[in-house]
Amino acid sequence: MSSRSNGLTEALAAVREFLACATPDAWYTEALVQKDSLLIDHANCEKKAAATAMNLMYRYTSFPLLLTKMSQLAREELLHFQQVVEILADRGVHYRRLGPSRYAAGLRKHIRKDESSALTDTLIIGAFIEARSCERFAGLIPLLEAAGDHGLAKFYGSLLKSEARHYEDYLQLAANSTDDDITERVEQFRNIEAELVSTADTTFRFHSGIPA
Repeated sequence: MSSRSNGLTEALAAVREFLACATPDAWYTEALVQKDSLLIDHANCEKKAAATAMNLMYRYTSFPLLLTKMSQLAREELLHFQQVVEILADRGVHYRRLGPSRYAAGLRKHIRKDESSALTDTLIIGAFIEARSCERFAGLIPLLEAAGDHGLAKFYGSLLKSEARHYEDYLQLAANSTDDDITERVEQFRNIEAELVSTADTTFRFHSGIPA
């Protein structure tokens, strides 16, 4: 195994350890059935991720490391957005806005109100969103291969490294944003995130829970 493959394997193991639960099989089953919706929502997620990074850059101008990391992340997310839109066009799927699932809102409603704590919580949430994305890409790849969709499987494979790095960057920034130990706060969001992905959800999206 190459050092690059070794590094990716270790990164995926870290992502799975960070998350409190694996994505339920029922979500993957639905993802293969609703592949067009999955791709459209994936594009929307990439665009939202870029917007979030830009917003953090505008709001927190006195944190050099945050500015550097979010600048890089925003560029990568916009590139991924462009790539997904191109995949949609190649497949004859009309890109459009889809209403969000409960996932992001379900995490963000627990953000504390004071500015410093809000930043820390926002960064922790970013880590969970990126980690879950990475975990789902990895889970989808063998299923897409088995279904004969080798192009999409290869594309998702190309995203794994950056998504794993994004999770690490967000977690590092969260730790650096406060003098307090973030372990307890991370655990609180870990439990919230696990409930959102492991319980019945009436809306299928890239980060939704078990299809109801």
